Amino acid sequence: MAAMIMVVEDEPNIGALVRTYLQRAGYEALWVRSGEDALTELRRHPIKLVVLDIGLPDIDGFEVCRRIAGELPVIMLTARDEEPDRVAGLEVGADDYVSKPFSPRELTARVKAVLRRTQTVASEEVIELGPLRLARGAREVHVDGREVELTQREFDLLEYLLRNAGKVVTRDQLLESVWGFISPGETRTVEVHVAQLRKKLGRPDLIKTVRGLGYKASG
Repeated sequence: MAAMIMVVEDEPNIGALVRTYLQRAGYEALWVRSGEDALTELRRHPIKLVVLDIGLPDIDGFEVCRRIAGELPVIMLTARDEEPDRVAGLEVGADDYVSKPFSPRELTARVKAVLRRTQTVASEEVIELGPLRLARGAREVHVDGREVELTQREFDLLEYLLRNAGKVVTRDQLLESVWGFISPGETRTVEVHVAQLRKKLGRPDLIKTVRGLGYKASG
């Protein structure tokens, strides 16, 4: 399925041009003309990237970017070419910055590059389950946007459970896969670590105990 790109641009000629070039490149393109419309439509469609003009008639592009930064990649599109504006766009979370007048082919190439980079990172390094987000490369865990500090063993334990989300994993499986040894019946260390992990996450419901079997990560 083609990735859906949202174009937020109030100038009809530019909006239509960008949409046309994105469609020719094989993307689905949704064009809206205001910041309010962008925030509304983002809740209705599986958007993968936003091409965002700064000079919008209601909420400016900086504020829209600030609200969605971290959720979706953003390429800022604007007539302003001064360094403070470029820096401001990047500081509020933009992934790239293109100044008008611009080449539609260049913009399309930048869209491809940003999508390739962000999707690769997401597929290789990030696991999400409900309010929980684990970044493998950075070894960071967030719950409801709050960073949770874990020991190396707790992190590895959580990662294993998340990679097997929805499945029951036994204590012996966890000993073998996370601790690297098999010792049937000696599972107290697993129980202690799971209890500590639940406490730190603040959401014990994310790791369920399946009586007589083991544990299951569930959102």
